[in-house]
Amino acid sequence: MLTASQGVGTTGMSTVNDEQLISGLSTAEAQLRLAASGYNELKPPNPRRIWHIVADVLREPMFLLLIVAGGIYLLLGSIDDALMLLFFVLLIVTLTVSQQYKSERVLEALRDLSSPRALVIRDGKQQRISGREVVQGDLLLLTEGDRVAADAVLLSCNDLLADESMLTGESVPVRKHPGNADATALQPGGDDQPFVYAGTVLVQGSGIGLVTATGKSSAIGQIGESLQDTRSGTSPLRIQTDRLVRRLAIFAGALCLLLVLTYGISRGHWLDALLAGVSLAMASLPEEFPVILSVFMALGAWRISRRDVLTRRLNAIETLGATTVLCTDKTGTLTENRMVIRELYSSGQMLQVDSHSPLPEPWHELVEFGILASERDPFDPMERALHELGLRTLSGSEHLHEAWQLVHEYSLSPELAAMSHVWQGDGQEHHMVAAKGAPEAIIDLCHLPDAQAASIALIAAEMADQGLRVLGVARAELKPGQDPEHQWPAQQHDIEFSFVGLLGLHDPLRPDIAEAIAQCRAAGVRVVMITGDHARTAQAIARELGLPSGQVLTGGELDALSDAALRTRLHDVQVFARIVPQQKLRLVEAFKANGEIVAMTGDGVNDAPALKAAHIGVAMGKRGTDVAREAAGLVLLNDDFASLVATIRLGRRIYDNLRKAMSYALAVHIPIVGMALLPVLLGEPLLLLPAHIMFLQMIIDPACSIFFEAEPEEKNIMQRPPRQANETLFGGMLLTNSLLQGLVAFAVAATIYAWAISQGFEENTVRALVFVAMVAGNIALVFSNRSLNASWQGAWSRENPVLWWIVLGGSAGLALVLSVPVLRGLFHFSGDAPHILGVGVLAAGSVLVFSAGVKRIMGTRK
Repeated sequence: MLTASQGVGTTGMSTVNDEQLISGLSTAEAQLRLAASGYNELKPPNPRRIWHIVADVLREPMFLLLIVAGGIYLLLGSIDDALMLLFFVLLIVTLTVSQQYKSERVLEALRDLSSPRALVIRDGKQQRISGREVVQGDLLLLTEGDRVAADAVLLSCNDLLADESMLTGESVPVRKHPGNADATALQPGGDDQPFVYAGTVLVQGSGIGLVTATGKSSAIGQIGESLQDTRSGTSPLRIQTDRLVRRLAIFAGALCLLLVLTYGISRGHWLDALLAGVSLAMASLPEEFPVILSVFMALGAWRISRRDVLTRRLNAIETLGATTVLCTDKTGTLTENRMVIRELYSSGQMLQVDSHSPLPEPWHELVEFGILASERDPFDPMERALHELGLRTLSGSEHLHEAWQLVHEYSLSPELAAMSHVWQGDGQEHHMVAAKGAPEAIIDLCHLPDAQAASIALIAAEMADQGLRVLGVARAELKPGQDPEHQWPAQQHDIEFSFVGLLGLHDPLRPDIAEAIAQCRAAGVRVVMITGDHARTAQAIARELGLPSGQVLTGGELDALSDAALRTRLHDVQVFARIVPQQKLRLVEAFKANGEIVAMTGDGVNDAPALKAAHIGVAMGKRGTDVAREAAGLVLLNDDFASLVATIRLGRRIYDNLRKAMSYALAVHIPIVGMALLPVLLGEPLLLLPAHIMFLQMIIDPACSIFFEAEPEEKNIMQRPPRQANETLFGGMLLTNSLLQGLVAFAVAATIYAWAISQGFEENTVRALVFVAMVAGNIALVFSNRSLNASWQGAWSRENPVLWWIVLGGSAGLALVLSVPVLRGLFHFSGDAPHILGVGVLAAGSVLVFSAGVKRIMGTRK
């Protein structure tokens, strides 16, 4: 373990003195700097507090109409009616605020605010702190596998390699060299720089870094800031919903004005006329539509999160059902992001390795020296795979050497892609040397005859063609020199190595990946694999996945194509190899130019433009960068492709249920508006008062926002093609069907109204009969709209507990207002309750039957 004093120079800087370079900042100084500079993170979104929600509710038109209605009742001297409306005001405010506050908390809980942990020296001691608390001047202790928490200059390092691909797009780790505290900051990229950068990963070695920049001042923060400044536009569904609401509101306003004028001129009672207008406005106001959209998106994000997918932009949910092309990385998304040994080659024989069978003796030496050429506690996934195989197959044998001492090592170099470890064993006169690396490097080290070298190279190429990562292994015996200064050979080529064999490793496909791709194929979604692997490796993996692998387009070939030629090639190619992050953006734009709706996965900073350009950007949660997550609409928390496919399935379900809720919301308002107008046009007393309309809203609101959102998916949800991107949410046959269902419910209520008047019932009895019929028809419309392409009878078998809460709640509410004298008086009801409820049952049955007939005649289809 490095200490604070290792390699630390005495050169100071303006904010860090010599003592701080040795002992780190004091806790008090770190707190002062944190207060001055802020947390080491991009600025988080401003949360929507409860008082913001209350203020928004108080500005809602329905709330204002209730206040107006209460004022009119006070002017008319109806204190009881005014108090009842006040109760409804408080109830609506409470329910709305509670629902929206819950939605906000759901979204806030889903935000990915995690940051890497950092090991720092403060007060002369090592402390593990949150990466967001790192400040300029902190001493970072860096080791293999760390994600760097902030930009820093290296004061010391040992064999340190950093993966800076997220900043530069360069997949090869870069070598680091120590500098001093006064070093001038450089751009990322290139070997032998003394700087490490926030968000990059250390793949080898260790070091100490002095923090020079945090948060938005870091290299990754500056890129993130530029992306953060890019504002996303209003979503298509929101635009459609706002347009629909405006049109309905204009129509409702004109209707209300006409009613007030007609009532006031014909009867001379202007306060009653205004009350009638307010009642009609409450009946016709389309205030549910924006609420439906907001609740569906928020709860949809919560449902998607249960599939380990974080929704960062709600409009991504809208687009899921229209996705036609799904561009995905290979490593960690289609695969498990771990290496396992699949083939061993030694002494002219090939062995297929599985996870259960023992390892035959001829291959023991190969695994033994592969382990000796690896780190004892490895971070590299290939070295981990070697250790796991050794522990499973060689435990208890003489081939594992826990007691041996590592006395010297030779590192990888640009000139030779191989590394060697020199070991001292118990009672051995000679040291044992184990080497591993690229097959051609090991062949070179072993100085093999040309024929044998060509044969082994051919075997290695055949293994690579199967999608395997191939390593060569060699061994040697070495007697150390007597001169302590020249105890070991200067380079690996000076050691007489013997060839041991080849290791074939691969990143296994996720177990459910084949089924997920088959689901995409059935759903009309093209899966496109984009990888940095060699073309032959990509083809082998594509065959395993069941993707068409006959044509592979490489990054070099892509660069040589014009935009028009690329768009033509995209019709036939689903596998792209040797692709760098910058080329992803061009692929996204080409697919979009072909009229496709594109979802794109990515994890690095250089993937961010492609994620932003795609209709749905999907960032990786485990290995992805903060900048990629900022650019994406969705984040795969488990980096699993199957979760993304499940999200597409959920997206289709959410869109289906959204259409059902919209259809129901429009249909249910038609009988309310009709029965608010009809008595006035016939010269009869007002039938529906504000209290009645609010009772109906108590059923409509939960039905729209809770019941339909929780509806199960349609049976054929993943056996139909994606919806057209320009398809309107609510139009055509669906709109016509909704209007006809509403007219059916109005016709049933109007028939009961006409019958009650013809029977000579008094005003309050007529009101009770019609109101009960409307509540029953309302519940019937819930059943009728449970499926867009099936009858209500088929919808009975679907499980949705919210349905029975609505039915039982509505029925219980009716029973109370019909039987409790105080409530009967407040609602202006009279008559025999059992007979009135019987009329309601008849009304519900009539609406169900006639609505089913409308759906059959219209032939409504998704």
